[in-house]
Amino acid sequence: QVRLIESGGGLVQAGDSLRLSCAPAGGFSMGWFRQGPGKEHEFLAAISRSDDTSHYADSVEGRFTISRDTAGNTVYLQMNNLVPEDTGVYFCAASRMVLTTVLTAYDYRGQGTQVTVSS
Repeated sequence: QVRLIESGGGLVQAGDSLRLSCAPAGGFSMGWFRQGPGKEHEFLAAISRSDDTSHYADSVEGRFTISRDTAGNTVYLQMNNLVPEDTGVYFCAASRMVLTTVLTAYDYRGQGTQVTVSS
């Protein structure tokens, strides 16, 4: 069993940036998702375990960046130019297989970290 731990959430103003972290990520394709108030979960970004190929949801491409540290054990989600609609619980997920946007295809998921963006 793998226990994923996210960190880096908080309360920010519109236009601010945050960087979320998730570990352990070594050997996994990793994804970031969020669940806004009263909404279903939403795929945001994923990075492959083999060559760090990344993929983004249209809603965040150009504002969010997924990356790994040099050791490959921590995955980050850099979020820039945040807007109130980005408010939600952000969680990471780990897959032993290929990069995917489908949460149910992941083997593990974290509990999440709250991001609140005020206007």
